[in-house]
Amino acid sequence: MFVKVCGLTTTEQIDWAVELGYSAIGVVATPKSKRYRTPEQARALADYARDRITSFVVAFDRSEVAEVSDAFDVVQLYTWADLPNLAFCSAQPPAPGQPSEYFFYDASTGSGIFEEFPDWVRAQPGKIVLAGGLDDRNVGAVIERHHPYGVDVSSSVELSPGVKSRAAMERFKRATELGG
Repeated sequence: MFVKVCGLTTTEQIDWAVELGYSAIGVVATPKSKRYRTPEQARALADYARDRITSFVVAFDRSEVAEVSDAFDVVQLYTWADLPNLAFCSAQPPAPGQPSEYFFYDASTGSGIFEEFPDWVRAQPGKIVLAGGLDDRNVGAVIERHHPYGVDVSSSVELSPGVKSRAAMERFKRATELGG
């Protein structure tokens, strides 16, 4: 099971993700986010993660990641862009002709509010990752029902925006193993 923890803001949080067996980390490059990292901070986090864990830079559109996309393994956007390493996020299925390396279903758009995932996500081809309001109490049932390629977590493993809890990260990761 692919498990990504998003909204990381420190190298210590990357260490925790690696130690706990997460598949990937996400660094937010959207200035409107409480988890925003400047281009310099984002690049430093990507450099720290390199060769240790897959890194995603997360933003609404391509312009927000222009300065740092080359430092990350995957570019995760809420607006489709023609990129070879794109993780496209949407609450709607991708349109024909909108290929991506990953498709993240996320109706919450980073709000952390859980909504039941629609049945159509099970029929999507490729690497489908479910996101939005997942926590250690609901992720197992979501995995069991939808059988996604992976899941993504952020706010439910935080003490406050951008301040992750190692214990909460551990509980979530364990719950994905039980649910998978």
